Amino acid sequence: MIDWKDNRNLTLLVDFYELTMANGYLKNGIGNKIAYFDMFFRNVPDGGGFSIVAGLEQLIEYLNNLKFTEEDINFLEKKGLFDQEFLNYLKNFKFVCDVWAIPEGTPVFPNEPLVVVKGPIIQAQFIETMILLTINHQSLIATKANRIVRAAQGRPVLEFGSRRAQGYDGAILGARAAYIGGCAATANTIAEKMFGIPAVGTMAHSWVQMFDSELDAFRAWAKVYPENCLLLVDTYNVLKSGVPNAIKVFKEDLLPRGYRPKGIRIDSGDIKYLSQKARQMLDEAGFPDCQIVASNSLDEYIIRDVLSQGAKIDSFGVGERLITAKSEPVFGGVYKLVAVEENGKIIPKIKISENPEKITNPGFKQVYRLYDNVTNKAIADLITFASEEIDESKPLKIFDPVYTWKTKTLENYKARKLLIKIFDKGKCIYQSPSVHEIKKYCQRELETLWDEVLRFENPHRYYVDLSFKLWKTKQKLLRKYSE
Repeated sequence: MIDWKDNRNLTLLVDFYELTMANGYLKNGIGNKIAYFDMFFRNVPDGGGFSIVAGLEQLIEYLNNLKFTEEDINFLEKKGLFDQEFLNYLKNFKFVCDVWAIPEGTPVFPNEPLVVVKGPIIQAQFIETMILLTINHQSLIATKANRIVRAAQGRPVLEFGSRRAQGYDGAILGARAAYIGGCAATANTIAEKMFGIPAVGTMAHSWVQMFDSELDAFRAWAKVYPENCLLLVDTYNVLKSGVPNAIKVFKEDLLPRGYRPKGIRIDSGDIKYLSQKARQMLDEAGFPDCQIVASNSLDEYIIRDVLSQGAKIDSFGVGERLITAKSEPVFGGVYKLVAVEENGKIIPKIKISENPEKITNPGFKQVYRLYDNVTNKAIADLITFASEEIDESKPLKIFDPVYTWKTKTLENYKARKLLIKIFDKGKCIYQSPSVHEIKKYCQRELETLWDEVLRFENPHRYYVDLSFKLWKTKQKLLRKYSE
């Protein structure tokens, strides 16, 4: 198991109101009242058909290490806002919540609970910020990476974004999320040390500039790395000097030593035109196996377009537009109270808004994914109360929770629970898979989605329905609080 931890105590990485509310809950005698929270998102970034959930391993690590140091307590005491009873509670803090989550790498859809927390309100409220921070960021990058990978149509995509990432964690955990989303490798060296993600890279333009000529620079590289000779050919002129000099080195420096060239990289210019011409030159020189790598501010739309226009590119290096999810850099996850316990009974709670999309689904819930047994494709997801079970031997009628006349009766289907228990009374009972296992799982899960859901523009809306029991409870609460 690779140890990625950096020993930071992030317990106080919370919005300050988590602390003021916790103090208030305790002072009002309800600190230990059991509450249920859902973390979910409302919209898929870039208008896509689905997102990919990621970040659970880091969330588990955070929850496993929740503790308030003496330094933390002294800091909070100096704020002059908190009762001594609350500070004493923090000194003896022990995490006791139950947590459920959808496994990393799973395609997910708006309004589905990705993480569910049950526990004393003082604790369940407190962890809101880190749940959102952790799951939002990595889900955003995994989702963006997968869009780019799908645009490449089977060609490897390399994550090149560290220098443009938003901070150290943005680079490191972004590389992890990008790998889950389908990237083949990263330029981020520490990501390989921490997670085992392959780190790759060759030269920058500065290498070429350091020598008297481009040819000298290429020969020096070939001498040091004959087995992995991939040359950057756009420092001066791709077609007039870069590719010709690369071919010269391949013929005069590599072949006589028994090596074949690895490839060339084009980092500027019209990569469609340049790659076509470079491919022709390499083939005519006897190097049809020489790979062409393209980089330079790429995203899924540019990659899709140049390939449709006949670009001869074997792999892509994608940086800033991946690691920052530049086109839509926010994953709008939220964390909402959905139920409380009174005398051992779960009481559903609802948040109502003038904006219908912000009305929450009440209660302690489970998410079922429904598959067609003939095609093995996902038909729809069904959000139910956690106490509900689906009998696969019986027909199942599902309906649109808004346009309720739209119904479908399923037969010959299977139902899979997506939310699995991660913590039981504060103890982790889940073993996180390796990032490689998560990536493979993600690829398998994506194969269960219809192509129509995978479209970049105007994807088919995958159905996320409510059980009749949950829908009825929601309608009852809406009427109750609207009168």
